[in-house]
Amino acid sequence: MTLRGLSSIFADLDPGDALGEVLFGLIMALTWTVGSRLVLDEEGLDVRDLVVATIGCNVAWGIIDAVLFILGTTFYRSRRLRLFRQIRAAKDEAAALAVLAKEFPVEGSPLSAKPADAEALYRSLLALTRRAEPAKLSLTRADLRAAAAIFLLVSATALPAVIPFFLIDNANWALRASNLFLVVLLFVTGYAWAGFSGGRPFYAGITMTCLGLFLVAIAVALGG
Repeated sequence: MTLRGLSSIFADLDPGDALGEVLFGLIMALTWTVGSRLVLDEEGLDVRDLVVATIGCNVAWGIIDAVLFILGTTFYRSRRLRLFRQIRAAKDEAAALAVLAKEFPVEGSPLSAKPADAEALYRSLLALTRRAEPAKLSLTRADLRAAAAIFLLVSATALPAVIPFFLIDNANWALRASNLFLVVLLFVTGYAWAGFSGGRPFYAGITMTCLGLFLVAIAVALGG
């Protein structure tokens, strides 16, 4: 697959979703390597088993996440179609506007809209709904490319965890390097997240690192 082909795949995935998948993959890989640290201290470490298990786990969860994305997309569109039918079936305009207000609440959103502006928005949506026709519910190529991107992101995050074991002969030092590499990538993920969300990069990086390590600690403690 060419670089252009890869870029087109990732273009169909929202940056926030992409970074979320990277974070998930890193946490999965770090759970394996941190847990293996405990095994190393007690029984010794089988490097080959660790590499296979780490890659296998992330690949498996990459497949699961991709399937869940497809299911979620289908559910979302089915819900929108159901909303369309509810609006069409409303007994009057007030009931239709109430359906829209319930589905798209202004309260709690980043926007601080005035009541008149919110009503104007709902009336515009209502007018659009009345003129439109329900589209056929089906998955698009963009949906499949986004699912493929999710699979690639979650699977690829296993690579930073296993590369040190191919470069360093000492299993103990390789495991330390692997854990350090993954922790640094947690920080980088948080830093990048701030670039898309408008937050403070360094603060977001530290927060993401601490959150990731906290989740890993929970997973290890519970035997995950």
